[in-house]
Amino acid sequence: MRAVIQRVRCSSVEVEGRQVSSIGPGLLVLLGVRHGDGTAEVAYLAEKILDLRIFPDEQHPINRSLRDVRGEIMLVSQFTLYGDCRKGRRPSFDEAEAPERALAVYREFAGHLSRLGFSPKEGVFGAHMIVRMENDGPVTVLLDSEKKF
Repeated sequence: MRAVIQRVRCSSVEVEGRQVSSIGPGLLVLLGVRHGDGTAEVAYLAEKILDLRIFPDEQHPINRSLRDVRGEIMLVSQFTLYGDCRKGRRPSFDEAEAPERALAVYREFAGHLSRLGFSPKEGVFGAHMIVRMENDGPVTVLLDSEKKF
């Protein structure tokens, strides 16, 4: 799994001209699911995201976690995180999981966050979305479950 995490002042998702969700201060998480991802990757990334020390405190601009600041999460599925652009001009998405399986893993990820006390607001899986955010910092971090150590 891959996640692009952005510290935001606010974020919202619009589908077909209608806002479907929004958050205040917290994290926008763009989540990509790869072939073979499952419970281990879900648990690893969910816990890592909640514990990333990327929020400010009085001593340092990146010292507190989402748990510490009790921020919100906007979760948006993003299969294009597995776009391979090494050959040609059009990305190949061979590593991205098939939509049905990706949806199941995405749902498991959202559920895991909820069980940890951070119920995410969400985009609409598979829809064309307009994702708005006000990046705070800017702070953007890339996590990949394949690069745990």
